[in-house]
Amino acid sequence: LLSALKVDARNIDGSTPLCDACASGSIECVKVLLSHGAKVNPPLYTASPLHEACMNGSSECVQLLIDVGANLEAHDCHFGTPLHVACAREHLDCAKLLLKAGANVNAAKLHETALHHAAKVKNVDLVEMLIEFGGNIYARDNRGKKPSDYTWSSSPTAKCFEFYE
Repeated sequence: LLSALKVDARNIDGSTPLCDACASGSIECVKVLLSHGAKVNPPLYTASPLHEACMNGSSECVQLLIDVGANLEAHDCHFGTPLHVACAREHLDCAKLLLKAGANVNAAKLHETALHHAAKVKNVDLVEMLIEFGGNIYARDNRGKKPSDYTWSSSPTAKCFEFYE
């Protein structure tokens, strides 16, 4: 069936079947598409397959994409890098896989880092992991705010930042 189809054909939104499979977390579909030559880093103007897997929280898809050479620094103008997406969606496992594979913990989208996202969602475990991987607690976003500026003063997340400052 797949031999007669273009595995990298675009849908109306410009997405590929691999992106859609990753968005749904269908690891079997991802494997089939990759085995038939789907591009893990297709030229896109939107989210990459790795972004989609991180949005969905599919750590199995994330690991498979990393293993076949997915671009860890793929940048989407709306979402930033896959690490930004994993942190904004609070997918700790996906973020950890990306960081262990060498994703840039301080990559910025409008000067906003993954640590800013983790602070905004008030996820202490995510904040701590990002800092331990070298996240810059003093990075300022386009509003001039540090990640800690997005926490409440007595919250566990704020206390975590205080510990590392």
